[in-house]
Amino acid sequence: MGGESATIAAPAVHLESGFTDLPTDILGGHPLPQHGNRTAQRGVVAGLALMAMLAGGCKSNPIDAPPPTIETAQAAQSPATTTTPAGQVLPLSGNSHSAVVVDAGSLVVLTPGADAGAPGALSVFDRSGTRRTVPLPGPATAVVAGGPGSVHAATRGGFFTVDLAAGIATRTVIEGAADADFTALARRADGRMVLGSADGVAYTLAEDMSVAAKADGFARVDAIAAQGDTAVVLDRGQTSVTALKPDGSPALALRAGLGATTITADPVGRVLVADTRGGQLLVYGVDPLIQRQAYPVGESPYGLAGSATLVWVSLTASNTVVGYDLATGIPVEKVRYPTVQQPNTLAYDEASDTLYVVSGAGAGVQVIRNAARPR
Repeated sequence: MGGESATIAAPAVHLESGFTDLPTDILGGHPLPQHGNRTAQRGVVAGLALMAMLAGGCKSNPIDAPPPTIETAQAAQSPATTTTPAGQVLPLSGNSHSAVVVDAGSLVVLTPGADAGAPGALSVFDRSGTRRTVPLPGPATAVVAGGPGSVHAATRGGFFTVDLAAGIATRTVIEGAADADFTALARRADGRMVLGSADGVAYTLAEDMSVAAKADGFARVDAIAAQGDTAVVLDRGQTSVTALKPDGSPALALRAGLGATTITADPVGRVLVADTRGGQLLVYGVDPLIQRQAYPVGESPYGLAGSATLVWVSLTASNTVVGYDLATGIPVEKVRYPTVQQPNTLAYDEASDTLYVVSGAGAGVQVIRNAARPR
């Protein structure tokens, strides 16, 4: 691993303990101050801080403090199911929280270890529902599709690349970040990786896996979605989304509702965000980053999956998943299904029109075939 990296400060989203004192021009999807304007702002703040130090002694510099945050939104605790889930339910225990469909149509579900710091495992389901387990050599926090027949899983200090057929995991350690707690990752269209850490840094890697750029200023990188060669960072504490340019530098940052929790990209160029606290589905374009739709869905939206025709949203307060058509410029409900309890994670297989709903309460993996067809 080699090469020099560029460290770039991302525009922090300054959010106080509530929304009542925020200016109306930064609520919803309006842009936050851009990076160029923050230089002047920081100069003013630094000058005021120096004056205060001279007048009354030294105090901590607010510029160096972490960005103010709110309590992060969470999925609703789902009630017990009262309606039989649609489709087929495959058994899977554990608190699964990340899943992806790989090129052969297999579903890969990440299950963390039983104890903190314990190695995780991947449960691989083929289209017939047959399951096999691929153990990981360490704990992992998120999984994304890799090259043919492989996935990547974020871990402390870097990520695992897992050959699913061989059941072999190879670890890549990020130079200068061996102790970083990586909480999110994405693979761009050009194959380059973007990882995010618990201490609020987004790392864009070069082809040789050296660090090409680092963008900081986030409270925490909770999730990353890649749309083409643009990565979009979700920061739950600041309830914000920030686009990273192909070189890894930050572009626009936008407020994301009242409490955003999850993010994904769809095959037709959109980035989707669940505003769980605000009860909304948020839809963004990325060139440039702009909020195009905000639609109320209610019942604690959380899990997301995108397809060429529908956007899938799970409603954890009612054990439901809904498919919305966005073609008219406003989401239109097309299908609705009862789900397993705590439907926190969704994944969609475009080739077979199969929707997977993964329970966050150990209630299994729900398989809904021909999901987009009205019933």
